[in-house]
Amino acid sequence: MLDIKYIRDNPKKAQELLNLRTNSQLYDLAPILELDHQQKELESKRTELQMRSNEIGKLVPQKIKLGENIDQLKENGNKIKQQLGDLEPKKREIKASIERMLLTLPNFPSSTTPIGKDEQENVEIKRWGDEFINSKEILPHWEIGEKLGILEFEKAVKIAKSRFVALFGAGAALERALITLMLDRHIAKGYNEVIPPFLINSQSMQGTGQLPKFADEGFNCSQDDLWLAPTAEVPVTNLYRDDILDLSQLPIYHCSYTPCFRREAGSHGKDTRGLIRLHQFNKVELVKIVTPETSPQEHQGLLQDAEEILQLLKLPYRVIELCTGDLGFGAAKCYDIEVWLPSASKYREISSCSNFGDFQARRANIRYKEAGKKGTNHAHTLNGSALAVGRTMAAILENYQQSDGSVRVPEVLQPYLKRELL
Repeated sequence: MLDIKYIRDNPKKAQELLNLRTNSQLYDLAPILELDHQQKELESKRTELQMRSNEIGKLVPQKIKLGENIDQLKENGNKIKQQLGDLEPKKREIKASIERMLLTLPNFPSSTTPIGKDEQENVEIKRWGDEFINSKEILPHWEIGEKLGILEFEKAVKIAKSRFVALFGAGAALERALITLMLDRHIAKGYNEVIPPFLINSQSMQGTGQLPKFADEGFNCSQDDLWLAPTAEVPVTNLYRDDILDLSQLPIYHCSYTPCFRREAGSHGKDTRGLIRLHQFNKVELVKIVTPETSPQEHQGLLQDAEEILQLLKLPYRVIELCTGDLGFGAAKCYDIEVWLPSASKYREISSCSNFGDFQARRANIRYKEAGKKGTNHAHTLNGSALAVGRTMAAILENYQQSDGSVRVPEVLQPYLKRELL
């Protein structure tokens, strides 16, 4: 959530920053500023009435002591109390309206985020690994997976619907091995593993920015006001909702495996085959809660930790820095890691590493306090996929295909699977 004080004090700059985003016409700050002005006027009126009420309260005992009539004072006092009472629901209504509007506004881009209109103006930062040259000879991952009997899409439709998959034998083992490898490496880097609830209440979804904007993307158990986790970012970050942390507790690093559930409501016709865009998929997520001062370097560290998994697997990839027009709703700065899929001769996103600044911390009320100092500060939150497991499997099935139709198991995974070929 954006800081209303910043918007109030810097309305022109705030509007300029929002105008850098896609659909900037949706983010007009004028209605919020008008409501904020009304709120200030009501607060001034309340203060004035309260002062008058206090004055009457002091005069009444004095008049009584002097034996003077206090009927008029009492009448005036009662009128003021009535006026104060009438102000309260108006104040609550305006405050609620401002909060509802703030919840619909995306984060401000970081000052170091490249300015651009859309994904075409994203900036490539680096490439790693060798891309396949004879990509026409590579079968798409869903074809080789079905030939090997490790991926079953039709059977999954039988028990769910399209965009689900069932994994068999070595496919299930590969998925499990990838999850274990990722967690093992991140734990070795100092991340504390957590398995959170996979069902999440609406307050938590709002805390990290999924609600209200992305309600159509989620699977909702409306009877219980619970949502299936769209990503571990949501439950893990919200473990600290409404907490005041001691500065000595920061930074907090967590890694978490969860199944993730998304409707992919806006992706009709895209990636309808294979593992790239499923309604249910597994993912290992990295979450950091840090101070504003360390936030930029923590972001770079997060990116490197996600990259390391692809390097261990020897999968070619590139890193893209998203421009202002392609940033996610809550991100101030974001790097996408895209893995090479030779059957399509293109890179596909496998991780987004985002720095949210204090945007999520304001929504979820995550603060920290420094010993010996008054007041609290909002923490900074960061997260990144490390990695999306199904997409990692897809990249392995394509990049490690052999001429005889088998798939070589990446060397780093062989101790987990206890085999060299699928």
